[in-house]
Amino acid sequence: MTDKTQQLKAFERLLVIMDELRAQCPWDKKQTIHSLRHLTIEEVYELGDAILDNDLDEVKKELGDVLLHIVFYSKIGSESGAFDIADVCNTICNKLIERHPHIYSDVTVTNEDDVKRNWEQLKLKEGKTSVLEGVPKSLPAMVKANRIQDKVAGVGFDWEEPHQVFEKVKEELEELQDEVNQSHQDKIESEFGDVLFSIINYARFLKVDPESALERTNKKFIKRFQYLEQKSKEINRPLSEMTLDEMDVFWEEAKKI
Repeated sequence: MTDKTQQLKAFERLLVIMDELRAQCPWDKKQTIHSLRHLTIEEVYELGDAILDNDLDEVKKELGDVLLHIVFYSKIGSESGAFDIADVCNTICNKLIERHPHIYSDVTVTNEDDVKRNWEQLKLKEGKTSVLEGVPKSLPAMVKANRIQDKVAGVGFDWEEPHQVFEKVKEELEELQDEVNQSHQDKIESEFGDVLFSIINYARFLKVDPESALERTNKKFIKRFQYLEQKSKEINRPLSEMTLDEMDVFWEEAKKI
């Protein structure tokens, strides 16, 4: 592993390269903060995939891509005099110091929950009118629900025990089934949303990230279904011509791999 001097030198190298690319490369010269936005989101999702796969070499590469974007935005910001990479670094450093008074001041905490509560209280003191102001509007719905629940829990709006949340899940499922029985499509959608919201809340109590859990299941399903497709080719039988019982044989095989 490298020491601080080597780390700073590597970061300086990246800044120099960014300057060179911005001055000389036709593509890099053309970019704006708006044109980079969708690419940044894509890079973060690629990082997320690497983390879920526990591929640390790929995590390293994807972190580099994300870091490049941070440097790129900072370079563009410096050209208009709005901000530069030093402003970005100092802003987050100041925020971290202010939000961790139990490290940099005389506040005492006993556990992680105390830290979260202090964090949200400090944000309100900074002028925010709601603890939910920091939840990005463009977050995917599942991630947004998780962040909403986490933030309100930080100010004490929360269940006390996991079994209470599970009871809420069952209650929401019953309400959904009632609307399904009555064929009220609009109410079905509303109740289905309530079910998902309560399930996500339960995941939080189980210390499970629902987005990661669902993506792991997605990956598992894809792997098993592709095994099924492979087997159908080996026996020269299209899936559309196989019965569910026949497909289930290969599906059970896939589960053992």
